Amino acid sequence: METAEIRRRWLSYFGSHGHTIVPSAPLVHDDPNLLFVNAGMVPFKPYFLGQETPQFSRATSVQKCVRTLDIEEVGKTTRHGTFFQMNGNFSFGDYFKEGAIQLAWELITRSQSEGGLGFDEKDLYASVYHEDDEAIALWKKVAGLSDDRIVRLGRKDNYWNMGVAGPGGPCSEILLDRGPQFGADGDWEAGDRYLEFWNLVFMQYELENVRSKEDFDIVGDLPKRNIDTGMGLERVAFLLQGVDNIYETDEVFPVIAAAEDLSGLRYGADHEDDVRFRVVADHVRSSLMLIGDGVTPGNEGRGYVLRRLLRRAVRSMRLLGVDAPTLEQLLPVSMERMKASYPELETDFSRISQVAYAEEEAFRRTLSSGTTILDTAVARAKSSGATTLGGAEAFALHDTYGFPIDLTLEMAAEQGLQVDEPGFRRLMGEQRDRAKADARSKKSAHGDTSVYRQLSDTLGRDVEFTGYDQTLTDTRIRGLIRDGVVVDRVGPGDEIEVVLDRTPLYAESGGQQADHGRIRLANGALIEVTDVQRPITGLVVHRATVLEGEAGVGADAEAEVDVARRRSISRAHTATHMVHQALRDELGDTATQAGSENSPGRLRFDFKSLQAVPAAAMGEIEGRINAVLLDDLPVTADIMNIDAAKKLGAMALFGEKYGERVRVVSIGEWSRELCVGTHTPRVGQIGVVKLLGESSIGSGVRRVEALVGADAYSHLAREATIVSQLTDTLGVRRDELPDRIAAILARLRDAEKEIAAVRQSQVLGAATGLVQSARDIAGVTFVSHDAGDGVTGDDLRKLVTDVRGRLGNDRPVLVSMASVAGGRPVVIVATNERAREAGLKAGAFVKLAAQALGGGGGGKDDLAQGGGSDPTRVSAALGAVEDHLRNRGA
Repeated sequence: METAEIRRRWLSYFGSHGHTIVPSAPLVHDDPNLLFVNAGMVPFKPYFLGQETPQFSRATSVQKCVRTLDIEEVGKTTRHGTFFQMNGNFSFGDYFKEGAIQLAWELITRSQSEGGLGFDEKDLYASVYHEDDEAIALWKKVAGLSDDRIVRLGRKDNYWNMGVAGPGGPCSEILLDRGPQFGADGDWEAGDRYLEFWNLVFMQYELENVRSKEDFDIVGDLPKRNIDTGMGLERVAFLLQGVDNIYETDEVFPVIAAAEDLSGLRYGADHEDDVRFRVVADHVRSSLMLIGDGVTPGNEGRGYVLRRLLRRAVRSMRLLGVDAPTLEQLLPVSMERMKASYPELETDFSRISQVAYAEEEAFRRTLSSGTTILDTAVARAKSSGATTLGGAEAFALHDTYGFPIDLTLEMAAEQGLQVDEPGFRRLMGEQRDRAKADARSKKSAHGDTSVYRQLSDTLGRDVEFTGYDQTLTDTRIRGLIRDGVVVDRVGPGDEIEVVLDRTPLYAESGGQQADHGRIRLANGALIEVTDVQRPITGLVVHRATVLEGEAGVGADAEAEVDVARRRSISRAHTATHMVHQALRDELGDTATQAGSENSPGRLRFDFKSLQAVPAAAMGEIEGRINAVLLDDLPVTADIMNIDAAKKLGAMALFGEKYGERVRVVSIGEWSRELCVGTHTPRVGQIGVVKLLGESSIGSGVRRVEALVGADAYSHLAREATIVSQLTDTLGVRRDELPDRIAAILARLRDAEKEIAAVRQSQVLGAATGLVQSARDIAGVTFVSHDAGDGVTGDDLRKLVTDVRGRLGNDRPVLVSMASVAGGRPVVIVATNERAREAGLKAGAFVKLAAQALGGGGGGKDDLAQGGGSDPTRVSAALGAVEDHLRNRGA
């Protein structure tokens, strides 16, 4: 049964049992604790936490997920993968344990002809939390399981919590006995014999003081008992498809097969190669799905994860002996397999592939530059008499340049040096610990909503925001949090969260960054505020540091906004409204906002558009914005009911939730939007807006970035200086500069073409002589040639295929040539059809040659390429090909 069919049956089954079918959320989800959705229940977390009320009592989904904590382990075992799909069914105060068990058992045991999954009941077991007698009784009642097919396990295996204070409860797993060939009877811990594929979480308790997965306090029952289940789609797919692991399923293995064709190697022949094949298959699919959901490669956060995945895939193909670009052959294969479940991948494949192929090309350049940096480090180590390359240098290559450690190890070894791998691992561990600590701190702040609810209840009303009219407000400290705990007093150096009864500081919202400022107390205490957030509705929390003195709950205080920062952000926010309106004027009403960020002196505005905005249109948009600035229109804010706002034509912003009463911000009669942010009184105070450009960030979503005010002026001044320098250097007027530069570039391109043509003609000119030099070895027409320095792999490939073609197909032909380009040797072997019929495969010969060069290679039976690190071994490499040919005929 194909994976897409399992997915379809799941949704159909639960849909027919009263569950609302919820589409998969994008992998990039609005959760401050997560880079990506990593579990099927993530989109439903606000319901389980009591932060939102669900519109349904039952739901089902097949959720796209990505987990990257074990990225280094992918491929080494068949258990680790980054992208996976989690089938889930959820109950919010509706059915509980008995209903969940009944639904699960019916679907998995119903015959496939009747729409079920068709598992044999005699092979199924259940694990339960060792104290959950109710679940044991239900497994006996519903499924008829005997005691020997129900195993009791502890908190480690069969108790679920979120890792922070909140809901939790015992869980029960459905296991499949795969047979004695996978392990001993009753060996529940091994994980191969009794494979868990469905987890039913019985969410019924309120947990606090969650110290670890197994160490927490149960403080009471939840007001409503919930069900959260998860069935791993890939895991069920390999069980039903009769293969050994997720890499051999119908959605993954075709990429491995394509990699086999490109490399000339076979999956299953060698463990190290198998690891590389699995890395390629997993990472290509994960990259496809991430780019499809709008992620682009970068150096931070989500973009960095995507970059690592793509580069590990490219690197693994290189280790399989393929130096040429490969994503163009691999990515479409993955798309073809995944489009049955996610048809948008095919629709958007042009953009997805453009992003992926550009990153592959960039990494190939990184490999080139990284090799130069590594060679310099090796030379420096050798000159000092060292035999080891430092861990810090290896870490810098990895962290700064994206140069993989395994490549550093390989290339250093080729030059006779070891690498301080323990030092490298230590630095990597320190970096990982910092990332985990940061993630834990964010998780704690997000998850411990009970602390905020406690303070909100004490306050008795919403915190009043005075910042529209004031930047300095008399107030009172109503709550203090230190290290996640409510306290009465704080002192110098404490990092705290402060709740005031009223505040002029704006909490981050609607794309506008938070205000900074200070809180002063009558006793001389001074608190510096560096962030303001709304962790729950109605509560404003100031994240701050006590600079001087002591502060206590109930103390009168004075809260002051950093006015310079506020004005800079307000200019950016007002400019964002102007960019939005100007885009709609130019592109039409479909150019609606899809997100924004307003920070001091700059803005980022995301909008919906299926096509790039032409440069001429961007010029018109920028001109229209700055023309309105000259008109110095007033910026006003009015509170009205939502229906009145709609009648005025006010636009609602992406991701915002509105009540009956809304705030409408107007720029004259030109623009109206619903907005709670701060703005300039008149647009003329913005000064100038400079658009930096626009780009794609996802399917149908574009991004404009701009500078505002003094930042825009400084940017324009720098550009003017650069233009002046260019005009002086080239001796032309400013208006002549584009034509002059275009002419210079045209001449350079023409010169490069002429040089390439001359070089190619020289290389190909040798073909006639090489044909004449052909020898007979063991009944094979054989040509061997050292093309020398400066001949690229592309030119050498053309020469090899030209000579092979001239020698015809009357008898077996084998052509072997090598050259050195950029200090690194390359070898290419080609065979004709008659030679392949005789069992002569180019890939086998090129591997022998590449080994002599200290490297590797591979390819197809008719044409294969390899390389290495020792250019002095070219003759030995060509000799290895000839010796192997002679030995075959002996």
